[in-house]
Amino acid sequence: MTDEEIIQGLKRGDAEITRRYFYDALRVAYHVYDQRYALSNKTDMDFYSLAHDYYMRLLMGDWKQLEAKRGEVSMRTWLTNGFRYVILDKLKTFHPAGDDVESLRFDVPDDHFAEDVREMLEEVIDRHLEGDRRSQGLLRMILIGGYKTKEVAAQLGVTPSAVSQRYRQLMDKVVIPYFKRNYVSESARETMAPEMMAEDAACYEASPVEYQAPASGGAGGKHRGFGFFGLFSKKDSSTSYKMQRTMDERRITPDFIKELGEHEIFVFGSNLAGMHGGGAAYIALKKFGAKLGQGVGLQGQSYGIPTMQGGVETIAPYVDEFIAFAREHSELRFLVTRIGCGIAGFDAEEIAPLFRDAMDVENICLPRDFWEVLMA
Repeated sequence: MTDEEIIQGLKRGDAEITRRYFYDALRVAYHVYDQRYALSNKTDMDFYSLAHDYYMRLLMGDWKQLEAKRGEVSMRTWLTNGFRYVILDKLKTFHPAGDDVESLRFDVPDDHFAEDVREMLEEVIDRHLEGDRRSQGLLRMILIGGYKTKEVAAQLGVTPSAVSQRYRQLMDKVVIPYFKRNYVSESARETMAPEMMAEDAACYEASPVEYQAPASGGAGGKHRGFGFFGLFSKKDSSTSYKMQRTMDERRITPDFIKELGEHEIFVFGSNLAGMHGGGAAYIALKKFGAKLGQGVGLQGQSYGIPTMQGGVETIAPYVDEFIAFAREHSELRFLVTRIGCGIAGFDAEEIAPLFRDAMDVENICLPRDFWEVLMA
């Protein structure tokens, strides 16, 4: 995509563009600077707190910061530079007056950050794809060279969909597990259940998948890029009760909600400022009575649950408040959308467990993938 297409996607709140070109880019930067400044060990310096803070600054500025003159700097570098100064502002609070805060400045040349990332990518490409020159070349062209899928396809003599498919395979089986193992903080890894660790290791050691062009059509699936980084939580080992449950189709939120019944409520992921700028929040604003400036609770035929203020633990109290509200209003039917799984950058595996107490609240509907996580 062009920089202009990315900017317009961010301005209209396109969830996929926001995840791929905003949060995924910042995750790489965060893990680099976490290694350098131990960010994850400091209060309110976790990835989501910093990234959401930056997102809200840009949103409230109508994204004009991205439209300023960038010269020859790419959109990814421009975003990363802005993120550095969000980190800098927070870091200053950890140093008393008189400390040499200037020593913490992130005014290193852009190629210094690029070199950090390039070295990590070169290591995983060389170490774990040894002998697979075709896959090495594909990753170098996309991740390091910045080539587009069509350009890589032309170089390799295959279809763009074949490149997309192979790229996703390499990201899921080689690159992402490498970053999880080497650049996710120790404290986060300690919260991973043993079976998750084993699963991760199996992916990490997996040999490259044979490169084949698909017979027809696109690659399918969701492009995750670096979006698999982040916090992890233990799997619930008490599965016996959940496995006895069957999924009630009547309590599955439809994938697309165009209209509501008289007593139905659209439950969406919001932000504390009530800036309903994109995703389900924008739909709630335009169609179901959400109010600008109100980030929490019932508003018209919608209900906001803030998801943009930090990690999963900051969302939990608002989910609990919502569940209590739904219990008290049995006359209403609440259609919970995939809150937190769009612009906010979380996965269903992180958000769904927050709704465990909603499983027995008959007037709460949940997305299908939330149910699948809860009943696994």
